[in-house]
Amino acid sequence: MTTSSNAPANLNGSIVLAGAGKMGGAMLSGWLAQGVAADRLAVIDPAPSDDITSLTAKGLRINPAQPGDVAVLVMAVKPQMFADAAPQLRTLVKPATLVISIMAGMPIAKLSQACGGKVVRAMPNTPAAIGRGITVAVAEAGVGQQQRDIADALLRATGSVEWIDDEALMDAVTAVSGSGPAYVFLLAEELARAGIAAGLSPELATRLARETVAGSGELLHRSELSSETLRKNVTSPGGTTAAALEVLMGPGGFQPLLTRAVAAATKRSRELAK
Repeated sequence: MTTSSNAPANLNGSIVLAGAGKMGGAMLSGWLAQGVAADRLAVIDPAPSDDITSLTAKGLRINPAQPGDVAVLVMAVKPQMFADAAPQLRTLVKPATLVISIMAGMPIAKLSQACGGKVVRAMPNTPAAIGRGITVAVAEAGVGQQQRDIADALLRATGSVEWIDDEALMDAVTAVSGSGPAYVFLLAEELARAGIAAGLSPELATRLARETVAGSGELLHRSELSSETLRKNVTSPGGTTAAALEVLMGPGGFQPLLTRAVAAATKRSRELAK
């Protein structure tokens, strides 16, 4: 798929963000950094933060009575609030309006029925807050290439974007990348506890664990080598790392645990979509 970073700037109409919490706010900041004019943007949120409110000085409209012609509606409300918000949002949507949802567990069919428009369903993750997220998106059949380009550009404001054709895969996507940051944070948390158990002070163990996880993630990001190769590069035969990996990679270790964890998250995502 070809994309155009200038796609949002070429829109005829406004971009309306419904829900300006952490993820919605990160997207808004990314759009402004991309060069989208603030007066082309509107936010619908019952309690916008001070940071969001301060953007009115640049032209951002907050809860406008008449948002004008809406080219794109980005829904970043909490899924449990969607039923209450949908009637108001539906009034903004015309048949050709691009509707992008980042609500977890909300299938395209429900979005289309509740709001109409041309729907793209997306699943970002929390590193989007620092522009290092990854979002997976799937478009319904009626979304054309130009609207896919627009959606791609808007989602890319918080990191990289991957597109899939089968919406059924979104449950596994949610389990891997959507929930994945929590698994990484747990690794840092438990690595620190293990360090404390080995005799380190809590302060030193926590600092070592945080910096090790963060630095390793950055190395993985920058390197062209696979994660397997990077792991092997750290592991000397018969050394300390090899001794630890015999435990982590042995029966009942990391791989079967993660497989069970991802399966559980995938199952729960499917349940929430019903």
